[in-house]
Amino acid sequence: MAQTDAHSHGSHNHASATTNRKRLGWAIAIVATVLLVEVVGALATGSLALFADAGHMASDLIGLIVALVATVISARPATEKHSFGFQRVEVFAALFNGLLLIGVAVFVAVEGISRLMSPQEVDIPPLPLLVVAVIGLVANFGALMLLRGGAATSLNMRGAYLEVFGDLLGSVTVIVASIVILTTGFAPADAIASLVIAAMIIPRAVSLLSDVIRVLLQQTPVDTDVAQIRNHILEAEGVVDVHDVHVWAVTTGKNIFSAHVVVDQQVFEAGGSGRLLDELSSCLSSHFDVEHSTFQLEPAEHARHEEHLHP
Repeated sequence: MAQTDAHSHGSHNHASATTNRKRLGWAIAIVATVLLVEVVGALATGSLALFADAGHMASDLIGLIVALVATVISARPATEKHSFGFQRVEVFAALFNGLLLIGVAVFVAVEGISRLMSPQEVDIPPLPLLVVAVIGLVANFGALMLLRGGAATSLNMRGAYLEVFGDLLGSVTVIVASIVILTTGFAPADAIASLVIAAMIIPRAVSLLSDVIRVLLQQTPVDTDVAQIRNHILEAEGVVDVHDVHVWAVTTGKNIFSAHVVVDQQVFEAGGSGRLLDELSSCLSSHFDVEHSTFQLEPAEHARHEEHLHP
């Protein structure tokens, strides 16, 4: 049995985690500042759309803080009780963010429908609404650019990125609503804008949650072809068969692989097991981006009486 050497990934992972923490810290500062501006603006204008965007931003602030805490915890080293470390904490942070997004979307949708069905005499000053929305747009764009670099490599960072991206879309929607009110006096545009914000939040939340569930259920990563991996292993000299193949992810980009590999008896007799293990580990690491692989080499005689499954 052998495992790939993960030490080469250590310094890269540490640097990436440090960078992500800095990104999240700056994003939290930006979002907290804009949230304060939007709350004041919503109270001053009575805008449901601005209140909806402020509510979304408040949930985002909580989500970003959770994401930051998760990056700190996930960087802790592995222990005997937590042999894979604490990297999966980031997945639970993404789960929290996804549920939070859906909760905000439902609340905003209910309030928007309620205001449309029972219109209230609310005099919404469009110009202050527009100014606040533009401030939010600029700030959210800055936070989005900060988080974009980590969104592709971490499910936790992707959740944070989607939170801020939702804020950006919300600001655009509020700007459109304020312009409509300013030019036409059509006040229901505010409530309609809040419904649009809710509609934009839900698909992203569902997409994030589906990725979280895939990791928690230990499903094969979407970009991994198990049949192709099996064929690569079978092409190695001395390999007769392969079974009990499993591929899953601890968190985004941290794929784990294990398999039972049946080999010719000559491999053991010639002392070639070490060479074969190195070859298989290198193959998975370079061709399939598998950070940690475990192989059980077994002679054909052992495989014949072993009760095994073929996934």
